[in-house]
This record gives sequence, structure tokens and C-alpha cells, in this order.
Amino acid sequence: MKNTYPKAEKLKSRNTIDLLFSEGKSVSKYPLRLVYVPLETTDPEEKIKMGVSVSKKYFKKAVDRNYFKRVLRETYRLNKSILLDSIDKPYAFMFLYQTKDRLSYQEITEKTIRLFEKFAETLQDKPL
Repeated sequence: MKNTYPKAEKLKSRNTIDLLFSEGKSVSKYPLRLVYVPLETTDPEEKIKMGVSVSKKYFKKAVDRNYFKRVLRETYRLNKSILLDSIDKPYAFMFLYQTKDRLSYQEITEKTIRLFEKFAETLQDKPL
């Protein structure tokens, strides 16, 4: 499997983002949070739509927010196989960094892996 983050995987639809925050469920692994909602899509190629967010409340400078967004996108790109292996239908995700603590890339990667594994466990526990 390729470790890519193509344009087709980027979450850009305002309607989907609104749906995520109104009806989505979430899993957290401090300081990361993953909000998700199943999608009804006709395209079988689109299994994941992923958006990334870093709060302006914690990082006032755009430079700092952009750095953490880059790190989150990179950790997602390298570990998205955990998500793809656990889902059977399309999902939209919003990946949030929710603290003012400046964690290192290594720490964020470890937390991301744990968060994705926790998401996979919640899907397995959920009755169909």
C-alpha cells in the first residue's frame, strides 16, 4: 500500500465538516482527537476523507499552527493503514490537535498510532 495523502482524500466539503461536528463520534488520546462519521458515497475508491485542525486558541501564530498541521498530516499519511484495515465502509475524519503543549514529532507519531488503534477497537466493539 502506498503511503500517500492524495487530493481525493482531503476533507473539503463544508457539509461533511458540519455533519462531523454535529453528528460525529470521537475518540481521544491526549492531546489528539479523532472525530468520525460514516459517509454515504457512490465512489468505491473514496474510503477515507481526512481533515486536520489545530486550534487558534492554543497557537496564535499561523506558523505554529501550520507546523502542527504538517506533522499531523505526515503522521496520518504514514499510519493510515491502521484506519484502512479497520473500516469496511467510507468514513470522514477530522484529526485535531488539542493542547498548547508543543510535543515532538516522535511523541505525536506514537499518540497517533495509539489513537488509530483505539478507533479500530471501537469499531470492533460496536455491534453491526
